[in-house]
Amino acid sequence: MKFIKAILSAAVIAAVCIAAPAQAAPKRIALVVKALGNGFFEAAARGAEEAAKELGDVEIIYTGPTDTTAEGQIEVINSLIAQRVDAIAISANDAEALVPALKKAMNRGITVISWDSGVAPEGRQVHLNPSSNALIGNMIIKLAADHLPDGGEVAVLSATATATNQNIWIEEMNKVMGNYPGIKVVATVYGDDLADKSYREAQGLMQTYPDLDAIIAPTSIGIVAAAQAVVDAGKVGKVNVTGLGLPSEMAGAIESGASKSFAIWNPIDLGYSATMIAHALANGDATAEPGAKIPMGRMGTLTLDDDRAGAMSDPFVYDSSNIDAFKSIF
Repeated sequence: MKFIKAILSAAVIAAVCIAAPAQAAPKRIALVVKALGNGFFEAAARGAEEAAKELGDVEIIYTGPTDTTAEGQIEVINSLIAQRVDAIAISANDAEALVPALKKAMNRGITVISWDSGVAPEGRQVHLNPSSNALIGNMIIKLAADHLPDGGEVAVLSATATATNQNIWIEEMNKVMGNYPGIKVVATVYGDDLADKSYREAQGLMQTYPDLDAIIAPTSIGIVAAAQAVVDAGKVGKVNVTGLGLPSEMAGAIESGASKSFAIWNPIDLGYSATMIAHALANGDATAEPGAKIPMGRMGTLTLDDDRAGAMSDPFVYDSSNIDAFKSIF
């Protein structure tokens, strides 16, 4: 009798196991930032949690050093390897110095991607750029043209004449000028990323070109200085300042009307997208190879180039409708 009961018990246990398969362990994805205590990265962590909730089987480990050093991030990476996390998504303090530690992680089967600030290709599987040079170049002229339906005169206030990224963005802007008929670029000047020099250059533009309609400053220092120059010149409503800036520094310019809108990346979207990409790779739902397309949830699809890097999206536009939500973040 005992023997029959034992067989029946075993059969019941087997039936339960078949009816209720073991729950898969959640993927543990570490979002490693340059340093803790930074509002930009805390916003990225909010995006990561949003992605985790949407995916349903992800645990986010938000971590980073207390200061922005490669050494601090290497310590964090080694700790994550010891914890056997499934994926590391890192914004790097040093593109090269982190490579040995991240290669060690990949050798242990951990998915590694970089986002925001990249790691050299040999130290990661994928890099997520916030945007691309072409998208940025188009956006800065679009922001000016959107408020000039009948065309007008615009000028560029850049950082330095030798700033590689600024020059590429301006070059990309010039490539798409034909898409914005009636918009004429009358000058390009340089504030050397100094607030006082940028302010004087903006003043000079308004004096030299009295019909100037917009100043495009693809630099966070230049755009703030230009907005102040417009306010001081009494030209709010006449000259619109736009370009790339930080919400915390541009909130006053939006409030005064010196700037109708500007752009920069959205850290929430970055954290969200990085988590989606890391999850897809760790789950085997995507591959890290040139030309591959990796799903990013509500942000669409990331297409990888020959270096296994890709651009997330157009720069995010900030204006009076959303500046209050972001000005305390970064």
